[in-house]
Amino acid sequence: MPETVRVPGSRFPVTLLAFPGYPASPSATPWQARLLATGYQVKMFCPTTKKVRLFRAWATRHPLWCAWQVTYRCNFRCRFCHYWHDPLGLAPEPPVGQFADGARKLASFGSLLISLAGGEPMIRTDLPDIVRAIGEYHFPFVTTNGWLVTAESARDLMEAGVWGVSVSIDYADPDRHNAARGMDDAWQNAWRAVELLSAARVHKWQRVNVMCVLLNDNIDQIEPLIAMAAKRDAYFMVQPYGQIKTGSKAFIHKGPVGGRLVELRRRWPNFLSNPCYLQRFDQFLAGGVPGCKAGRAFFNIDSSGGVAICVERKTRPIANLYSDSAAVIHQRLRAASTKNACTACWYNCRGEVESLYSPKSLWKSLPTFLKDQGRTPKRQEPVASSQFTPSEVEG
Repeated sequence: MPETVRVPGSRFPVTLLAFPGYPASPSATPWQARLLATGYQVKMFCPTTKKVRLFRAWATRHPLWCAWQVTYRCNFRCRFCHYWHDPLGLAPEPPVGQFADGARKLASFGSLLISLAGGEPMIRTDLPDIVRAIGEYHFPFVTTNGWLVTAESARDLMEAGVWGVSVSIDYADPDRHNAARGMDDAWQNAWRAVELLSAARVHKWQRVNVMCVLLNDNIDQIEPLIAMAAKRDAYFMVQPYGQIKTGSKAFIHKGPVGGRLVELRRRWPNFLSNPCYLQRFDQFLAGGVPGCKAGRAFFNIDSSGGVAICVERKTRPIANLYSDSAAVIHQRLRAASTKNACTACWYNCRGEVESLYSPKSLWKSLPTFLKDQGRTPKRQEPVASSQFTPSEVEG
């Protein structure tokens, strides 16, 4: 039976669950080492305690970020993404119980930032239950195109404890976004989703983000998107398209962009991306950023439980979440990471997480992790009335 105890030095009770033994790190505290050595896993519910466990994962060089694809089915036909015709979209998908088991196993690493994506995760009607199961131990995030978000599903996600939801929008212009996503009214439904999710928040730490992919033709759309997100009490984040996604170079942004993005980040407080991450966009676009920490700082789980060092290596899994132990998964991730010299992406799941490993960029990220600030801060600098067209600002 689970045993509830009070951890020395903590104000919060925890529940101990039987769990296969996992070797304690050299820097583990005595009580952590004792519990792990006896085969117990600590189950913690308090957000503050999760943050402590996230810091512990960082300090002991365990992964911090997990991209967990709950499905590869997708209702969109985005021109710069091929996931919608991935064969895994036809494969059986794990039930909620397996997500709960997997989340408990991953808790041996600490409390992780877990991105639930796909495919389109909202296709799974049990997504709130998945969020609830993962949220027992970790920080669950959801990335969606917004099409299937309703007032009811938005409320269900927030009540389940989702830490944040990102809605993908790449253009302030409706026709351009719809064409890129291969769906009429994709833009309208995406902004409707942002509004519904913003209104449905029940915890002060729940964030709603607009997630933009920097493409070959949308740099002029970035600031209008930031403004439109701010109006809807949403944050804004951006990541560059990488050729590894589809094999095509057609969607790669040409020319320097880092300085422009950092300046926008300075002017707009709802622009959440780490400025140190943004500064390296130009290096990535000019040939790539070396030193990828895939397998050490972050990793991927596909919809069948296959574990790979990153989202673009899913065809080369090194373990399976459901059949291998946490210790084996960690050891194989570390081993695979030593052979990795890839420079083919600068996605958020790489660049934002790797930014946490340098003192300067860690300092820039601390407010994001430490403050329970789901609502966006208000902008002090006024926007010139002629800067955007009425349709761009009003949406």
